[in-house]
Amino acid sequence: MFEKILIANRGEIACRVMETARAMGVKTVAVFSDADAGAKHVALADQAVHIGGAAPAESYLKGDVIIAAALEAGAQGIHPGYGFLSENPEFVEAVEAAGLTFIGPSAEAIRAMGLKDAAKVLMEKANVPVVPGYHGANQDAAFLAEQAEAIGYPVLIKAVAGGGGKGMRLVEKPADFADALASAQGEASTAFGNPDVLIEKFVTSPRHIEVQVFGDGTNAVHLFERDCSLQRRHQKVIEEAPAPGMTEEMRAAMGQAAVRAAEAINYKGAGTIEFIVDGSDGLRPDGFWFMEMNTRLQVEHPVTEAITGVDLVEWQLRVAAGEPLPKSQEALTITGHAFEARIYAEDVPKGFLPATGTLSHLTFPPEARVDSGVRAGDTISPWYDPMIAKLVVHGPTRDVALTQLERALRWTEVGGTVTNVSFLALLAAQPDFVAGNVDTGLIERHLETLAQQPSACTKSRAIAALTALGLRPMDGSAPAETLVLWSPLTFSVSLVHNDAQIDVSVQVNGTGDFTVGVDDATHAVTYRHGAWWVDSTKVLARTAREAQELTVFWGNSYRFHVVDPLEREDEAAAGGNVIAAPMPGVVKAIFANPGQAVAQGDRLAILEAMKMEHALLAPRDGVVAEVMVADGAQVEDGSALIVLEDEAEDAA
Repeated sequence: MFEKILIANRGEIACRVMETARAMGVKTVAVFSDADAGAKHVALADQAVHIGGAAPAESYLKGDVIIAAALEAGAQGIHPGYGFLSENPEFVEAVEAAGLTFIGPSAEAIRAMGLKDAAKVLMEKANVPVVPGYHGANQDAAFLAEQAEAIGYPVLIKAVAGGGGKGMRLVEKPADFADALASAQGEASTAFGNPDVLIEKFVTSPRHIEVQVFGDGTNAVHLFERDCSLQRRHQKVIEEAPAPGMTEEMRAAMGQAAVRAAEAINYKGAGTIEFIVDGSDGLRPDGFWFMEMNTRLQVEHPVTEAITGVDLVEWQLRVAAGEPLPKSQEALTITGHAFEARIYAEDVPKGFLPATGTLSHLTFPPEARVDSGVRAGDTISPWYDPMIAKLVVHGPTRDVALTQLERALRWTEVGGTVTNVSFLALLAAQPDFVAGNVDTGLIERHLETLAQQPSACTKSRAIAALTALGLRPMDGSAPAETLVLWSPLTFSVSLVHNDAQIDVSVQVNGTGDFTVGVDDATHAVTYRHGAWWVDSTKVLARTAREAQELTVFWGNSYRFHVVDPLEREDEAAAGGNVIAAPMPGVVKAIFANPGQAVAQGDRLAILEAMKMEHALLAPRDGVVAEVMVADGAQVEDGSALIVLEDEAEDAA
């Protein structure tokens, strides 16, 4: 077994690997960028080495610097985590050339599965079913359009070197193909350095079911399936294991196909075979097709660990150290049901835009497993994926586990940034999902309902007002003694909640005794018998505040902005004339010029953030007055990019 390993990653996966390594008595070395000097994974490691600037290209993608750090620290192996260099065959070869062990598959196996087109040819030879499509080398746009016609619409354009939904576009009619192709190729080139794509038939009522495999370089086993059908923009949101509606016959067929795929490339370590499944008429052994193989540990691996009792990171270390597979196929069994929800800093009502911010408060329910790379006080950086945590629950049945998931999400408390927690909680209770009727289009069909911002009731607003005035402690403990002499004291406070201003009056009758007027309601808020009450309702809420931003946690996270009496609206604000950056990022392209007439919905610019491209559209018909930035500019959230002429000037 290794004495010391270096983890060539950051965030929650680096912390996850370190926890298992520590339990096995293996010392760990962290690497960190300028932006991560105080990060959780650095604090958890036995050693930490600075490797460069905040941008991944200046740090976590610098394989030579990482290898040098491992050698200097005396590590015997490098664990890549996922993302960054985890599926880079040149990095694997460099690690081994330096006399170190790469804790993962061989460079040959990664290459075999790295390009989707070549991988599908290989899978066909291994008798693994593949989706009809074009996987060839000819990337001429007209030729690809002809292939799409031959396959039959709808089709899916996918980056051959892709993953995580990047470089992927669904095209439903021929007229949309050219623009979708150009967009997919541009995103693929940015994310992977390779613009090539393949074209596949899009399966209606598709489910995304993947099989966890583990090999020793010769033989492989599978650790059953995970259903990852709940997606938005091709990115997984909630995963579960086992898949709802799975039959033993289909599980055996999928498991055997996955093992054949792994053994065809002499796979070593943890990997995942992803299948697209036709869910239109139940799960059938002839209704699944190979999509791709991820030659690394997956983000959603904890649900497999929960139902099998296997620590996959421990297996990775043991097999990489030369041990045989820890269990045979016959010894692997399923116990219960598990779910994982990915908690992100993102603004759901604004189209799931990635968000940043300092976590003023972070608390999770103790009954859930939480894999996280951040702590209260840490900052969500614009440089990396905005994941806050993975919340995992395990129960004896699917119904029990799903109830646990919703409850755990309801009692997850994140302050200091917007998150998708409310969206996840609503999704966990969505009737089709509860019934197990899942497919990859479920979220899109119900997005309007699921993406609604939680609206605080007047009782929650009353608690927010008391907290804003400093009359109720953040943690819900006893209030400070208040002296009222001849008549009650009266305070007022204004809050903004979901873009609407709320004016609240608070009358202080005595210590822990308040009358709160909010909207058309009046509530008696009291502290008695060791607890807070609003009328006859016991208050279980806690609160967090960062400057003027206040969050009330009470079955949901309700965000308020406390209006400073000195705040004034800027009457000279440009209003709807300004197209601003909705998040920090890099300006990928500008399509507007001063004096150009534009129509509402015209694409004016592309902003790249978190390796995804976001189109910025004209909010109205008008004329471009000024372009404030150039291609390649790094901009902050809210930065003005393009200004339209005033509507009065347009009319003139």
